[in-house]
Formats: sequence, C-alpha cells, structure tokens
Amino acid sequence: MIRSFGALGFYGRPAPVASSRLTHAVAASLAIGALSLCLIATLTVFSIRVSMAMPIPA
Repeated sequence: MIRSFGALGFYGRPAPVASSRLTHAVAASLAIGALSLCLIATLTVFSIRVSMAMPIPA
C-alpha cells in the first residue's frame, strides 16, 4: 500500500503505509475467512438437501 504526500494527488512522491508482512497477513486472513464462508455455505446447502429428502415422521 502506498500513500502520496500532500495535495499533489497521484503525482507526489509515494510513501509506504504498511509493511509487506502486514499486507500479507491481512490477505491471508481474508482468504481464510472467504474459504470458511464457502465451506459453511456448502455444508448448509447439503444439510438442507438431506433434510428435504428425509420423510416427515407422522
């Protein structure tokens, strides 16, 4: 991540805002969160399909 100094916009001298380790840690945690969300959604869909296939007890 790079930030510019002053009001020069994109033409100013860039300065580092975060270290690469922090950037990689944030990217890894977002990737793990996305995979967890996909896994939860998949398990939910499969459990709904299984429960719909079961007969209703009378």
